[in-house]
Amino acid sequence: MNYKIDYYNEKVKQQVMSLPKGILADYLHLTDLIENHGADLKMPMSRPMGNGLFELRPKGSEGIGRVFYCTQVGQVLVILHSFVKKTNETPATELEIAKRRLKEVKNG
Repeated sequence: MNYKIDYYNEKVKQQVMSLPKGILADYLHLTDLIENHGADLKMPMSRPMGNGLFELRPKGSEGIGRVFYCTQVGQVLVILHSFVKKTNETPATELEIAKRRLKEVKNG
């Protein structure tokens, strides 16, 4: 059950790869789990956000990251957006970016 990880665009990939070292290490661990075992991760590793949008929940000594993603036909997971959390709530602007990109991915 191998999944493939794609990125919305090169800028998103660069943003994810520039997450703080500890958060990035946990993100890479989570994507490794997905690639090898499928996208059905549960809390606290992943959480559904509605309408086909999900968030990976990597954390490290530097804090907590969020990486929004969706799945496409077949076994492809598309990384849409990432950020480091600074508050308890997910900022609406960060969620809106992910929702807009999800809509674009769904519409081709």
